[in-house]
Amino acid sequence: MYASEYQLRQELIRVTRIVTEQGLVCSSDGNISMRLDDNHFLMTPTGLYKMGMATEDPIVVNWEGGVVKGKPGYQPTSEFKMHLEVYRQRPDLNAVLHAHPPYCIALTVANIPFPTMLVPEVLMAIGEVPTAPYARPGTADLVSSVSDLIVDHDSILLSHHGSVNASETLEGALIALERMEHTAKIYYLASSMGELVPLPADEIQALKTMGETRRDKAAI
Repeated sequence: MYASEYQLRQELIRVTRIVTEQGLVCSSDGNISMRLDDNHFLMTPTGLYKMGMATEDPIVVNWEGGVVKGKPGYQPTSEFKMHLEVYRQRPDLNAVLHAHPPYCIALTVANIPFPTMLVPEVLMAIGEVPTAPYARPGTADLVSSVSDLIVDHDSILLSHHGSVNASETLEGALIALERMEHTAKIYYLASSMGELVPLPADEIQALKTMGETRRDKAAI
């Protein structure tokens, strides 16, 4: 059962302000969407300053990205096709959060895989976080870079660009994003202090198994 449109609008604005205040997006960057019903999606419009958004600003789009409801002149984010591709591939997910977390992006710029082997909570709650090859924002190549990865992963890094977190709820996507950026920051700090010591291999496998079991139960 879907929440009311007004409730989803309130939640979208709440999370938008959180990611902006935390520096996970900047200015008008990033975009968020939520599944409104089987055929419609609530989405941040392009070009709006994130901290200034109000509950009436998000627009409603259909599967083609056409605006069904919104203020005159408002258009969906240029990356709406990426959002819709996530929903096509993953009918179990209801929210997509695309942000520009600085430490996570820095990993991709330095060609460093996401360090899942350092923090137990990441392995249990998120699992592996792949990095999609660079693709120009707003293009079909960006959609293609995400399409296959999102089938098996709820969280993805976009090389030189940002992150995509998808979940059953928008808060779930936010939690995953925060964990990813926190882990990337830990990696940066630890790297500046000395040699990195990952979790033992058997512990990594055990945590992965625990996480997979927990996520499978949540999906039932």
